[in-house]
Amino acid sequence: MTQQFKSHAHQAGFSLVELIIAMTITLVVLGISTTMLARALNIRTRANDNVDSMADAERALNIMSREIAQAGFNLTDNGIVAGDSVVDANGNSTIRIRANLNKFVTGASPTAQAGIGVQGEDSGEDVKYYLYPTQNTTLLARYDAYANGGGTSTVLANRLDGLHIHYFAQRVTYTMGSVAAPCDISAPSQAEVASPSAAKYVVIAVCVQQTAIGKPGDPGYQPAQNMLLTSDVALRNADLLNY
Repeated sequence: MTQQFKSHAHQAGFSLVELIIAMTITLVVLGISTTMLARALNIRTRANDNVDSMADAERALNIMSREIAQAGFNLTDNGIVAGDSVVDANGNSTIRIRANLNKFVTGASPTAQAGIGVQGEDSGEDVKYYLYPTQNTTLLARYDAYANGGGTSTVLANRLDGLHIHYFAQRVTYTMGSVAAPCDISAPSQAEVASPSAAKYVVIAVCVQQTAIGKPGDPGYQPAQNMLLTSDVALRNADLLNY
């Protein structure tokens, strides 16, 4: 019995050189993809940090601006306590403001209506803003001298690197930041008044420093930079006695 054999056509495959080329191209593409992913993650991390710190700073600015604008209400001065509105050893500003907000509040005690000093009732009428450095960051604190339960400090922002308050007799224009003072305003159109107690217009400048992400030359490296926010506040009660 004759056995028949069926021949099969020769099937070609990858040569060693072709395989090496394909693997090299794959590794290059993978390396580029990894670099782009690392860059995207670093940018996202920086963006999240920016959002959090800027939100803190903007919220703090809104609160400060609103309360400073009310300074001097039902008082005989602009409500800024000059002796406590100073610059500290680190160059940051502190401001203390007062206002008799209960003057016309129905239900407030006669003492609270007549002045400032009733614990609890006069909450928000004697307030100080200042920076408080901690081990890892700097806090913007609000101290309420007549809050319920006694003088109370509240943290408004936990990532603030600079607070500068400027006092003027009228509305001014200015430049935000400079080479010499990147975390402050510069070149105001008018000189500042000699004392905060003479001010009718206040400019608040807060600075948030974004730390560097990665190292120079690394994929997705983001350098450190300063973010400066300002708020202009007219002391609308400064001239009440003249109207």
